[in-house]
Amino acid sequence: MNTLQTVLLISQVILSVVLTVLVVLQSQNSGAGGMFGADTTVYRTKRGLEKTLYQATIALAALFFIISIVAAALI
Repeated sequence: MNTLQTVLLISQVILSVVLTVLVVLQSQNSGAGGMFGADTTVYRTKRGLEKTLYQATIALAALFFIISIVAAALI
């Protein structure tokens, strides 16, 4: 295993942990009612920290996807 593969593997692990944290933080912001079947038909725009978490999750997921493809191509 060369250095580039090691860096990609470590970055995948770090990104997966960060993505997990971001998804958990987003689910905490949505309220617990949705988990237990409460009617959640209120739609609103994301603002502030919620919007930042949402955009960061998308960006990190895309980065994780790209790194995974590059790592698979190197194997």
